[in-house]
Amino acid sequence: MAKKNKPLQTKSKIWIEDTEGNVVFGTGRLRILKAIKQHGSINSAAKALKMGYRAVWARITATEHRLGKKLLIRKSGGSSGGGSQLTPLAENMLSQYENVQKNIEQITDDLFEDALGNSLNIGNRIR
Repeated sequence: MAKKNKPLQTKSKIWIEDTEGNVVFGTGRLRILKAIKQHGSINSAAKALKMGYRAVWARITATEHRLGKKLLIRKSGGSSGGGSQLTPLAENMLSQYENVQKNIEQITDDLFEDALGNSLNIGNRIR
């Protein structure tokens, strides 16, 4: 006896890699930059994301190295505390990545629904 299938939805994920297959930017880096912007420091962002400081720092540093450009303006600690703010490049990457992701998701949803919607009960347009 076959049970009735619930509607399915497609999911897609994009990221940018260098020629060696190393991640340069994707959803994880996006979340990190957003958290740094919101909380004002790598340490506070790491806590908010439930990640270690070194893990967040390593991802940002690796991305900066692979891009050859800075994503953060860092202010050293001391008695007044440190902090980080996003460079104009990082701000642009946030907004543009989200725009591209949204467009790709819509295109992917439409393609899957057109190609397989009836046979697999894909209902992406129901939102």
